[in-house]
Amino acid sequence: MIRVRAGLSRKRLLSLGPPLAWGAMATTFKLACPLAQQNGLRARIVTSAVFFVVGTGLVLQVRRALLRELREAREVAGAAQRVLVRPLPERVAGLNLAATQLSADRGAVIGGDLYEVIATEHGVRIVMGDVRGHGLAAIGTVAAVLGSFREAVHDEPELGCVLRRMERALARHLRERARGEHPSAGGEPDHPVVEEFVTVLLMEIRADGEVRVLNCGHPWPYLLGPARAEPLTRAEPLPPLGPFPLPAELPAVGCGRLQPGEALFLHTDGVEDARDGQGRFFPLPAVLAGAVRTGPVCPQSVLRAVLAALLRHVRGRPADDVALLVLRNDRRHVVREPPAEPVGHRAHRLT
Repeated sequence: MIRVRAGLSRKRLLSLGPPLAWGAMATTFKLACPLAQQNGLRARIVTSAVFFVVGTGLVLQVRRALLRELREAREVAGAAQRVLVRPLPERVAGLNLAATQLSADRGAVIGGDLYEVIATEHGVRIVMGDVRGHGLAAIGTVAAVLGSFREAVHDEPELGCVLRRMERALARHLRERARGEHPSAGGEPDHPVVEEFVTVLLMEIRADGEVRVLNCGHPWPYLLGPARAEPLTRAEPLPPLGPFPLPAELPAVGCGRLQPGEALFLHTDGVEDARDGQGRFFPLPAVLAGAVRTGPVCPQSVLRAVLAALLRHVRGRPADDVALLVLRNDRRHVVREPPAEPVGHRAHRLT
């Protein structure tokens, strides 16, 4: 730590060298040059030219230093994004994936949207969420929610238990944040950061293609097939995580089976709520229908089509963070191996 601080101090001192040199040059000219002491027109022109050159050099040096710091900040933000919202592989347990996200904050590569896809012994489990607010202020909440999901999906056999662990992790994070923002209050705040909430879509795709979902205030996914794009379900979602406790019972919503060749399109509300210059909302259903009108569903093609149409709609300036995730079932059939354990613990093998 001492070496790091010493390195930073040395770097800052070195960055002050050129401005000090320019200033010393201007001061030396003013005090030591006989021409600078005169009041004639020629002397004034020469003096003005010297100070103009010195001022230009200082501006260019400051600009260069600011650009370097901006580049370093973007590199750090990019590294943080790769740790928090990791790039997804192209395939997970027979599912073909494509995903991307955009931040509403200019110069930021991290937003308040999150997603993850993990293969577990209980099936492939997916989360997509949207933290209230956007940009760098939402990073801590994204880390808390994603971290709890990545650990719980391997331990908990039921989606409801995964969701409860995510709720507890969010509550701990908000309490700690409230104590940090108001250290003089002391103790445990009764309502820490009451305005903070997270919408969450928690999904499980089992080996036989069965889809089960828990939705806390998030937009429902779309089911995509050849020349078909429709909502996966129209069930009433639960409230977002944060403002209200979860109900005692958390039965997952069964959404049928994802057949081979079919796909799911997951998104955050920054997509459907995006408006153009005339205040018109982004026509997501029509864009999805156009993207799957001909040929089989290709996740990468659907993602590119929706993203391009969205950026045209908002003229390249989204007002909210945006996350998109497309996954297609590439499984051909499921072979069920004889159970090696009591009924209820069957192992599935995809071929």
